[in-house]
Amino acid sequence: MQVVNWLPRTELPFAAPSRPELLEAPEPLVVAPVLPAAVAETPVEPLAKPAERVKIEVPRPSLASTRSGAKVEEEAAPVVAKAPVVPPPRFALQLLRAGRCLLLVELPTGEPFQTRDPAYMLLKDMLRAAGLPDSPQIVGEPVRWPLLTRGTMDQGPEAARDFVQGFLSARLEDAPCVCLWLIGLPAVRFAGEANAESFNRELQVEGLGSVWALPGLELLMEEPQRKADVWQAMRRLMARWKESNE
Repeated sequence: MQVVNWLPRTELPFAAPSRPELLEAPEPLVVAPVLPAAVAETPVEPLAKPAERVKIEVPRPSLASTRSGAKVEEEAAPVVAKAPVVPPPRFALQLLRAGRCLLLVELPTGEPFQTRDPAYMLLKDMLRAAGLPDSPQIVGEPVRWPLLTRGTMDQGPEAARDFVQGFLSARLEDAPCVCLWLIGLPAVRFAGEANAESFNRELQVEGLGSVWALPGLELLMEEPQRKADVWQAMRRLMARWKESNE
């Protein structure tokens, strides 16, 4: 244990007397053992790490290739253009016969003419001015559009035109006329395939022959100055049905 001197702290029985000079001696130094240089310089090897799993890099598509692929898909996909939804037109027309002329007249209120209706009285005045019977005969029921309030049937402007023209063609086969009056914008548009710019003009319509486009009765009452243009156009066409009456 490398103890040089040992002295008891108390007096032991039967022991030799202590020597005080030994108590005053300095305590011996304890020198730490020095390891050999070879052992001190030897590096400590780290513990072996478990084998790591090898990572496999999966190639990812680049941003450019992704955009190009998306662009190709957009170009390949057909573009379907949605046709605009057109609401069906709404009108009511009445077919009348006066002498050798047929009159397709817009009903201002949507209901058949009554004897004392202002529009009907104006029509009688126009027939008298044209030299035709002023009590026209009603031909069939009023033509109302749309035909159905519900359903998937096409009731757009083209369908309305085909229906009105087909109706008139059938009536003309039963009893031909020398001139067909189209009174009112719906009659001019869906029977004569024209617009308001054709008012007071004579038109040739395939399957219907010669037609005369006129403003509506309600419009003539609201704008009386239009009656002068109607009268001038009537004078140019009057000879046609007068000859037929003679």
